[in-house]
Amino acid sequence: MKATRILIADDHAVVRRGLRSILESRPGWEVCAEAFNGRHAVELFTAHQPDIVIMDINMPELNGLEATRQICRTLPKAQVLILSAHDSEQLVREMLVSGARGFILKADAGEDLIAAVEALAAGRLFFTSSLSDFVMRGLRNGETAALADLPPRLSPREREVTQLLAEGRTNKEIATALDISVKTVETHRKHIMGKLEVDSISGLVRYAIQNGIIQS
Repeated sequence: MKATRILIADDHAVVRRGLRSILESRPGWEVCAEAFNGRHAVELFTAHQPDIVIMDINMPELNGLEATRQICRTLPKAQVLILSAHDSEQLVREMLVSGARGFILKADAGEDLIAAVEALAAGRLFFTSSLSDFVMRGLRNGETAALADLPPRLSPREREVTQLLAEGRTNKEIATALDISVKTVETHRKHIMGKLEVDSISGLVRYAIQNGIIQS
């Protein structure tokens, strides 16, 4: 029988070890790689092509939602399970639009992780129990499809730049991280602030926190 190969993405090594321990207790499952941020997760997904990705939502450099968007653009059928310390209907909306197939709370990982991975491996959705009713209502009403059709306020690259700016990176540091010129970063920064109608980095940071791009 073919092994189920799993990629874990979380910026805390102790969390990755705990998740690996739970997952590898199941016969036939193997953790093929561990990523320490969202950008690393995208790179490892491309390199290893795992069956399942377990993605922490709050990570530096590139958060879990943005990493999921990039992965699902590359492979729309990718099976990504979002792991979060917090739940909210808005967060689940964003998660569904990103292309993820499941959502569980970190506090419930010991109880729900194996069931969630089994569901995704079988091509089914899985959501933490506190949000399952909301998700099913949205699916029945076509809400997630409508959300997916809405044009994003920021482009994928602009969201990357926004996160790095909100984390306090300089234009030069962002240029190096994204392999683009400083002038291109400055152009993105100008467009972002215009779109968001903010005139300072503090305003951009508030937007990033309110929209789950970074943690407060």
